[in-house]
Amino acid sequence: MKIEPKLIHVKFLKRYKRFFADVVLNKKKITSHCPNSGSMLGLLDENNDAWISISDNPNRKLKYTLEIINDKKSNVGVNTHRANRIVEEALENKKIKELKKFTSIKREAKFSRETRFDFLLENKNQKAFLEVKNVTLCRQKNISEFPDAVTTRGKKHLAHLQDAIKQGYESYLLFLIQREDSKSIRIASDIDPYYFDEIKKAKNKGVKIIAYSCKVKDNEITVSKSIKVII
Repeated sequence: MKIEPKLIHVKFLKRYKRFFADVVLNKKKITSHCPNSGSMLGLLDENNDAWISISDNPNRKLKYTLEIINDKKSNVGVNTHRANRIVEEALENKKIKELKKFTSIKREAKFSRETRFDFLLENKNQKAFLEVKNVTLCRQKNISEFPDAVTTRGKKHLAHLQDAIKQGYESYLLFLIQREDSKSIRIASDIDPYYFDEIKKAKNKGVKIIAYSCKVKDNEITVSKSIKVII
């Protein structure tokens, strides 16, 4: 996914009130929007290199958005709003081998009155729901982890993916790792043991769990390679 215009290099200062991040641009402190509701554990060291985008929308309260942080191990894409577009591009270009068989891609697909999944995928004979989870956490070298905070919503998605299987759909959970240094991903059971229990249950019930890392640059973020999932 191309990012235009090219992102602006800054130094990270601090994040606060969840959706605000102070950075230094041209020796001046500015406040940017932080589009990530997770804890961003391991990413928030003062003076980390970071990159922001700029908006020309006059109705926005903050014209800058925090997009990438370098945690001294890798560039890390922190804008969760970009995750589905990155995945959609990869689906269109057949870069996710487990999903190459599908020929139709529908975003924000309704499953029930209360539930939407990120994608509905179809071919002549099969229908599948795909839910995407953005991953940034890495506490041990080359091993990514999810979640970085307790995720009640994530647990509900796993339950609904299991319900979809009962109704004849295939169900996929894709961990999109917006990092370049990952060789595997595991569930952070110490952070959310209930999510760990639910994902084991979902796997046993037939939910297919896959993971891909990304190349993260200041002008482009793209799906890179398949990553081993440890459950």
